[in-house]
Formats: sequence, structure tokens, C-alpha cells
Amino acid sequence: MKKIITILCLTLLIVSCGSSKKVTTKKGKQKTVRVVRNNKDKAKEDVVIVDAPIKETPEVYATKTDEYIAIYSDIAQDEMRNYGIPASITLAQGILESGSGNGRLSVEANNHFGIKCHEWTGAKIYHDDDAKGECFRKYKNSKYSFRDHSLFLKERKRYAKLFTLEKDDYKGWAKELRAAGYATDRRYPEKLISLIERYQLDRFDAAVLGKEITVNDKHTVVKGDTLYSISRKYNISVDELKSLNGLQSNDLHIGQKIYIKPIPKDF
Repeated sequence: MKKIITILCLTLLIVSCGSSKKVTTKKGKQKTVRVVRNNKDKAKEDVVIVDAPIKETPEVYATKTDEYIAIYSDIAQDEMRNYGIPASITLAQGILESGSGNGRLSVEANNHFGIKCHEWTGAKIYHDDDAKGECFRKYKNSKYSFRDHSLFLKERKRYAKLFTLEKDDYKGWAKELRAAGYATDRRYPEKLISLIERYQLDRFDAAVLGKEITVNDKHTVVKGDTLYSISRKYNISVDELKSLNGLQSNDLHIGQKIYIKPIPKDF
């Protein structure tokens, strides 16, 4: 009886080994490798590689504007190289006029600069602006909106003075845009300048021109810091700090970067 049980166990063990499958999961590339051994010839192995979806953790931005900058800064820099318009100005105008990419024209028409139809023969969208149901240009992709913005400034004589300014003189560009009639809002230059300085958009100009720029509008949290102590140090309210950094609570952690430039009250 013992011999029979022993023989049965050995038989089950051999069958189990002969038909075993080895599964290995490689982290990072998310690939599953299956090795199936042939019962008759264990030297031969059939290898099947199955690609699994790569799970990437999306980057989290403090604000919608930070996300907008991350998405469109490369395009703005390319436009600066091709047409000489400061990337900081292009980005600031896009942020202001598209609501950081959340306005109807940018969402439904990829129009980030509110450029109206004029002699446009392409797709159109109608939107209430200075008057009801005005005609605006509609683009297949946002990058064409940025290109049209560059051409809009470059090809019109009234903006010629802009291109006599230094390419990193964002204050001069902001003021001259208003003077040339780009916007009727008398505070348009101040709004652009505020956005550029708040989000340090001039760093993109410096990168194109090969210049260095000092980034110093962030505070690095150290032991003992609180939102209140930081607000006192930089003369900004706790509520502004929370809004500026997208914070839902007063909790901080050591090493955390906190934006400390205040938002203009009437911006």
C-alpha cells in the first residue's frame, strides 16, 4: 500500500513539473513573460511576451495656470525663435485671454488669443464679446492659434514698434501692445506684467536667449514654518498663500515649495 501511494505522489509531481508555467512580472515596463515547457523535451521553451498598459502617475499642478504653462511653454518658445515675440508675453496673453485654457473659445475652438475672423476663410465659431455673436477663428490644434497670434503681430504695421524692443523687455512689450491698440483695457499692461512676474514667465525668454535668470519667488518650508509665519515674512495673507498654491488645508511638510508672490487685489 505504501509503495502505491509513493508511486502516485511521484507521478503527480512529474506531471506537475512537466506542465508548469512560470510567470514573471517586470516592474517599470509592465511586461509579463510566460515560459511554457514542453513535456517531451524540457530543453525547448516557448516564450510569450505580453505588454501590459504602463501606468503613469499624472503630474499634479498647483493651479490650472501652472498646468497651462507646462503645456504651452515649448510652443511659446518656438514662436519666440521664429518671430521674435517674447515667450513670456505670448504665455501671459494666452493665460489672460483664454482663462488659462478654460475659456469657451480655447476649449471649443483652440483659440487662445481671442482672434476674430476678419478675412479668415477657415472654420469659425460665434461668441459674445464686444458685441453679441461675434465671429472668431477656429483652429484644429492649439499650436495653430499660437502661430496665428505671432503672424497677427508680425504682419501688421501698427505693431512694428514692438519688434524694435529688446526680446526680453517684457515690460516694454506689454506697454506697447496697449499703446498700439491690441487691447482697450487700460490696465492690460499691468495684468500681463503681473502674470509674467508671478509665474516667472521671463525664464522662458532667458532660455531662448541663452541668459541666466534667478528664480526667487518661492519659499522652501523648513522645520517650524507655518502658513501664518510665512505670510508674515512675505507680507501676504494666509488665504492668498492657500489660493496661490492650491492648498486645501494649513498642513505643510519640510522641503515643500511655496509660492509667495501676492495676487493683485483688483486683478
